[in-house]
Amino acid sequence: MADLPPFTLAVVGAGPRGVGVLERLGANAAELLGGRRLEVHLIDPFPPGPGRVWRYDQSPLLRMNSMPEDVTMFTDESVKMAGPVRPGPSLLEWARKVRDGGLDADVPSDVGAELTALDPFHFPTRRLQSAYLTWVYRKVVEDLPEEVDVFEHAARATGVDGHTVSLSDGSAIVADAVVFTVGHLDAEPDERECELASFAARHGLSYYPAGYTADVDYAGVEPGETVLVRGFGLAFVDLMLLLTEGRGGRFEDLPCGGLRYHPSGAEPVLHVGSRRGVPYHAKIGYRLRGKPARLPRFFDAYAMDGLAGAALDFRADVWPLVAKELAWGYYSELFTGHPGRVRMDFAVFADAFADLAWDSPAMRELVVRAVPAEADRLDLDRLDRPMADRTFGTAEEFGKELRKYVEADLARRADPEFSADLGAFTALLSVYSQLPVLVQKGRLGAASQVSDMDGWFHGFFSYYASGPPPRRLEELLALHEAGIVSFAGAEMRVTAERGVFVASSASHPQTVEARTLIEARLPGPSVTRAADGLLRQLRDAGELAEETVADPVTGALLPSGRIHTRVSDSRVLDGNGRPHPHRFAVGPHTSARSTAAFTRPRTNALPFRQNDAVAREILALVSPPS
Repeated sequence: MADLPPFTLAVVGAGPRGVGVLERLGANAAELLGGRRLEVHLIDPFPPGPGRVWRYDQSPLLRMNSMPEDVTMFTDESVKMAGPVRPGPSLLEWARKVRDGGLDADVPSDVGAELTALDPFHFPTRRLQSAYLTWVYRKVVEDLPEEVDVFEHAARATGVDGHTVSLSDGSAIVADAVVFTVGHLDAEPDERECELASFAARHGLSYYPAGYTADVDYAGVEPGETVLVRGFGLAFVDLMLLLTEGRGGRFEDLPCGGLRYHPSGAEPVLHVGSRRGVPYHAKIGYRLRGKPARLPRFFDAYAMDGLAGAALDFRADVWPLVAKELAWGYYSELFTGHPGRVRMDFAVFADAFADLAWDSPAMRELVVRAVPAEADRLDLDRLDRPMADRTFGTAEEFGKELRKYVEADLARRADPEFSADLGAFTALLSVYSQLPVLVQKGRLGAASQVSDMDGWFHGFFSYYASGPPPRRLEELLALHEAGIVSFAGAEMRVTAERGVFVASSASHPQTVEARTLIEARLPGPSVTRAADGLLRQLRDAGELAEETVADPVTGALLPSGRIHTRVSDSRVLDGNGRPHPHRFAVGPHTSARSTAAFTRPRTNALPFRQNDAVAREILALVSPPS
């Protein structure tokens, strides 16, 4: 192969996912490269490794919502893939080795103290994660075989024409293959957001559509003004910090616990609500006390093979298996970690539980017999919608109830007596990694896949398993006490009338008027409304398409918003459904629906499996079998 010219690969996106693919190229090169040189061109205006989301140049107030022992960029023995395992340190292990002098890493002085003090239950700043990802990138490049060269391009890819990739700096790369390592897709405002923006322009109001909070300029939000905020998840948490502590306010730790907020006077008043009307659950701060359950137990490959037929309904056909899995994780931990709170031998309970349908009268009766305290029984409906069917006379009454809810959540997530919640959490993680397999089988009805699985269930997962560090909810309570944050309620509704934005909810009869409305959420995936010029160019040329989900019975097509890829090998599909021979795409907003680029160790993480598979596909192009 030495007589062939180098094979050129363009990687559009040099953040964690792009680096993950690069790592897998290096890991598989000895087996598949065949002696031919490989040139990898990393294209990203942001630094390779951290990329845009994890770049060091962002507010030091912003933190991860993961603990450092749960973050890794390296494969381990749990990952079921064709390529070799190349182990490496998690964020926590890396910090310890750097601190102890076992690793040479150029850590910025601004995060030196944080690195020194880091422990397993901390929530690192995004700046510290940026330093870790920078080290990972340099380590990956250092470990590449000599036949692989890497070239960095601090520019955007603006077009792809045949094999030519055009860059924003005026240069171009002639590439034998291209892989788009896309994160969350930026999208132009949807129809409703455009209507609100137009209303705001006509009446001199301010409207901020969905976007990545750290990249939005909120300088126009005036001190003291009432601001409506729609969204109570992680985007709101970032917004809350940037508009309060980020404007000079200060949180004081109280001797008896909790926080007090000292305003700077530059803060607006945030009136926040959402469908649930409550913030995401705080991250759990303890470990399992009982025997770890085998997961997944009821939502495994055999169960999915048993979902025969076409046009399955997620809620009716799939959710019962998912819910049973969550309950299995929950009760396994309750029985083995807290045997004094149950009335039945676990083996007897487990045998009976396995034979019963989820939420059947017999299962409910089994749980009542086995678990005497109602507070120890898992209620998924109440967990999903804690404020459903609850109304209050005033916003103040609702605010008091929400404070009690948040205080109880903080207490529960810090107390290992409630470690059954962690059992449900680990079961939910095992379920989430199985869903792409269900999509690949193509059995879900189109409407159910888009609205129930991609919509409702993804929201439930984020709400239960991907919430903020506990301190963020303590800060929320302190801001509410200081009058900086008020709570709109559940089923929040915003109308544009009488020249202002008006917020109402199902939780109480009061309304709030404001001249500023912020959508505190990421935009949903949409190739149709893609903000990225490269994706628009490929879409308009018919070379890249938005995934549509066909109902197996009616044939009706519904757009999912995602980049249409062939799940088996991540090849980009064109407008006619044909796979491109040398273009690939990986990321959460492709048909494969993977999670973030880095993940928890020892979980057979789907992104690692996908990275390995696409790297091997690319290397097969470099050196095709004779």
